[in-house]
Amino acid sequence: MPESHMPLPVKATLKRNLGMWAIVALGLGYMTPTVVFDTFGMVAEGTNNVVPLAYLAALIVMVFTAISYGKMSSEFPSAGSAYTYVKESVHPNVGFMVGWTSMLDYLLLPLVNVIIVRSYLESFFPDFPGWIWVVAISVISTAIIYFTMRGTSNVNTILLVIAIVAMVVFVVMTAAQLVQGEGAGTLATMTPFVHSDISMAAVLMGATIVCFSFIGFDAVTMYVEEARTPRVVPRAIMLTVLIGGAIFIITAYFTQARFPDYNEFAPGGDTQYIENSTLPIIGELVGGQTLKVVLTAAGFAATVASLLASQASVARMLLVMGRNNVLPRKLFGYVSPKTSTPTFNVILAGLVCLLGTYLTLEVIAAFINFGALIAFTFVNVSVIAWFAIRQGKRRGFSNVFRYIILPGIGVAMTAILWANLHIDALIGGLVWAGIGLVYLLIITRGFTKKVAGFDEAQPVTGHNKVVG
Repeated sequence: MPESHMPLPVKATLKRNLGMWAIVALGLGYMTPTVVFDTFGMVAEGTNNVVPLAYLAALIVMVFTAISYGKMSSEFPSAGSAYTYVKESVHPNVGFMVGWTSMLDYLLLPLVNVIIVRSYLESFFPDFPGWIWVVAISVISTAIIYFTMRGTSNVNTILLVIAIVAMVVFVVMTAAQLVQGEGAGTLATMTPFVHSDISMAAVLMGATIVCFSFIGFDAVTMYVEEARTPRVVPRAIMLTVLIGGAIFIITAYFTQARFPDYNEFAPGGDTQYIENSTLPIIGELVGGQTLKVVLTAAGFAATVASLLASQASVARMLLVMGRNNVLPRKLFGYVSPKTSTPTFNVILAGLVCLLGTYLTLEVIAAFINFGALIAFTFVNVSVIAWFAIRQGKRRGFSNVFRYIILPGIGVAMTAILWANLHIDALIGGLVWAGIGLVYLLIITRGFTKKVAGFDEAQPVTGHNKVVG
């Protein structure tokens, strides 16, 4: 065949096959709606029984931050999320550090889900060693994501629907018991939000604990290159926050009204019932063994959905870092022409999940909050830097309100959560950030050269496939 008629090589790319509601479902799946039951006892103890108020406080912070994510995703339709936004608006080196610290919570969120699934399975099969469940669920989730993103979305949606249906059943049963005089003895009560012993400091501490439940909304930006049109992403971000927040607050309200005192979860003062997941005991107290099984099954479904969504998201974040040579391109920037997925990154995320054999939920959650708050803070900062400073949109009330006041409120609110962050999260997060700073010094040769750019026109490294 003459050279002029040889088929041209085409770079492997991510497929644009996700609609807005598929992306919202991935975000909600990432958020794991049933986590409200898992952490309820812990948050009720910390806030003195105002769990829905803690979720409301966290939601308010997330709404302002979601507005900033929407603005930046419209300007930069890239799968890099906070990593890309800060690099473009502030400085490449700052963008790298935000991406590095954010990578901590992206890497660890799948691990959280594996640990929760392990605990559910151990409660039903106590004779089996936990590592068997960790290996099994890690292999299955990795295989699903390895072969198709579309499959990830479909499985995620099915599991999410199962979880929400079970939560609706729980709310209906709880409402019936409240009418019959159980708990607060009424459907309408302000006690879950306001009572005489409330402490604002405790509420903010609780908001810091539950804020990691909202991380799914920023994970939505990771799918911008697979959205049928990038224009749907800002709407998907806000819908994910509002729908997820509504699910958390409504469920927490009915649970708190039914159980006004967290000591109901600690018979005989045994605090292990509070420190561990309270989902099974809540189900049993409301609906006996039957609801316990149903709610645990729903928790299992929602957690697996979150595992699929979070593992897929971290694979895409590593892809962006890899194809821009921040991480080794041949490995992290590779997209398989057969599956159209970043296969190396998917496998790496699966290997991290295997750490669920050894690590605890409490330790992992603390580290996640550090990375999440770094991302939330700097995305708000990036709106001010990009629109108000770089583009000069700071004249007139409309511009000042949209590009300075709103993101400024977002920065201030995340700062409040920072002030209430657990000390272990600060120490562990700073150690991780220190490692990233050393790596940045190496790849920039002591800041004498810029870290690799984020040009979305830059081709993805991988094997070529031939079209005739």
